[in-house]
Amino acid sequence: MTDEVKRGFSPKDEIEFGAKWKQLMNDAAAEVRYLIDRGYDVENAVTFVGNHYLLSKRQRTALTRILATNDQLQGRYDKEIKGPLLGGVVNVDGFNTIITLEVALSGSLLLQSDDGTIKDLAGLHGTYRIVDKTFDAVYLLLEKLARTSIDAAEIYLDRPVSNSGRLRELIEEQAKKEHLQVNVYLEDHVDKLLSGRERLITSDGIILDSCRSWCNINKEIIAESIPDAWIYRIGGAHHE
Repeated sequence: MTDEVKRGFSPKDEIEFGAKWKQLMNDAAAEVRYLIDRGYDVENAVTFVGNHYLLSKRQRTALTRILATNDQLQGRYDKEIKGPLLGGVVNVDGFNTIITLEVALSGSLLLQSDDGTIKDLAGLHGTYRIVDKTFDAVYLLLEKLARTSIDAAEIYLDRPVSNSGRLRELIEEQAKKEHLQVNVYLEDHVDKLLSGRERLITSDGIILDSCRSWCNINKEIIAESIPDAWIYRIGGAHHE
């Protein structure tokens, strides 16, 4: 039996990402965008601007995950596969994708990034456990992939993360029910392994910058199956 858990929940989110802070977060984002487009490192820029606006650690992390330079965004847009995935193999950043769906199913905070992807603030930090939302998240991902008419999915999980083996078993069991060809791999350095690959499913900015092509499957799944998910948007975003 699994625990009932709200993945990614923080009791302060309703305040820090609510109406009271909305304009300050928008102003802070505009200033960080200005700085990073002029060569400043995003973390240094967020620290500088965050100190000025007295932002919390979680608000600063959100800005870091939401924002990217114009050059980064253009590169990501150019590599995005916007049409249907017909045939072939897709490469899935497993924890990145599944945890975001768990957060959406939990009603916890999600972030609309400037590149159009949906990100979360849950974080792994080397630990992960199967919760009640995991089963639905895996189902939604595999059911969506089955409907895209791909030939197969290669799903990569970080081996050092706790319970990665259990998650692999869960994915493999569900894939059989969906009659979908799925291979699940436990790897030590998933980010490096996916660098340079094509037909990637991820929202990780580093991977998006280094891959050859990617598709925004999580955004589609959330729009179709979790329409009431809490998605926080920053004003002035380059990509809605």
